[in-house]
Amino acid sequence: MSSNLDIGGLRPGARVVVAMSGGVDSSVVAALVKDAGYETIGVTLQLYDHGVAVGKAGTCCAGSDIHDARRVADRLGIAHYVLDYESAFKDSVIEAFADEYVQGRTPIPCVTCNQTVKFRDLLSVARDLGADAMATGHYVRRVDGAGGPELHRAVDPARDQSYFLFATTGEQLSYLRFPLGGMEKPAVREHARRFGLVVADKPDSQDICFVPSGDYAGIVRKLRPEAGEPGEIVDMGGAVLGQHRGLIHYTVGQRRGLEIGGLADPLYVVRLEPETRRVVVGPRAALGVAAAVLGKINWLGPAIGDGLDVLAKVRSMAKPAPARFDGQRVTFAAPEYGVAPGQACVLYDGERVLGGGWIDGTVSALAAA
Repeated sequence: MSSNLDIGGLRPGARVVVAMSGGVDSSVVAALVKDAGYETIGVTLQLYDHGVAVGKAGTCCAGSDIHDARRVADRLGIAHYVLDYESAFKDSVIEAFADEYVQGRTPIPCVTCNQTVKFRDLLSVARDLGADAMATGHYVRRVDGAGGPELHRAVDPARDQSYFLFATTGEQLSYLRFPLGGMEKPAVREHARRFGLVVADKPDSQDICFVPSGDYAGIVRKLRPEAGEPGEIVDMGGAVLGQHRGLIHYTVGQRRGLEIGGLADPLYVVRLEPETRRVVVGPRAALGVAAAVLGKINWLGPAIGDGLDVLAKVRSMAKPAPARFDGQRVTFAAPEYGVAPGQACVLYDGERVLGGGWIDGTVSALAAA
């Protein structure tokens, strides 16, 4: 039974490298690509010292994942390579993750990993192997538009990963394929059962892969001890309200864990000041953001001109909000809340990803009023 898979107009029998993490999604991609008649090569990256993650469910790239990827490749009868990228992953992702927290920012290591190790280094490996394309298990669509390939949301909104792939360049997009972007998760698992894959019922990854215990603060503290130093919690006027146990435990918009008693109204983290080790808190109204300034912008859309109306997504779980983009600044039609430096702001035109950047600064809605 053939799947009649269309992955972007490749010639019959083309060589395709599949990034295999050991999970059900990438395993199904390998099976579908092989079933469609393409020469399929699986590549798995060992990214970190995963000894502590062995046997822990709900992680990505955990101790058993390489073994699972190898078993799937054996089942499919395809070549499979495991490459040691632990050093590159530590330098590009883990160290950067720790540095962001030291600077009072809230990082997204999955975006950084896609931007560096996976869509930079792994693509290079795929080209060295003479592949015509590289396929991954991400839930996002590559659509051929009038100006070339475009990045679009996945059909299944609950699985859409376009926010995490905003940094994919046009050159990378021309080489990448995302066979699962038009599927919902139950269909993917049904394919896994049809192909007899051992990972058919494997749980989805949820935790940050290099923090299998969920204690990301502990990881940062180990790498950057200064990020765990205590300091003052102050109100927006500078009055000291209490003490905190390290900036790594806080992010903009956070309400719980402040441990400030005797106040009538709830307070939220408004900003972090790494220079003074202060956590600044205020009422919810102080969280409102009128605009965000972006850095390291990756643009996949049309010419911006004097401004472009967009939908802006400021957190992975946030709903896209109407905004206008001038090439650096995103001005929201209505105040956005919980906008944290270090997070990504991804811009859309309907289903299409126009691009995005990292939030470097914000303009308070109170100040802009």
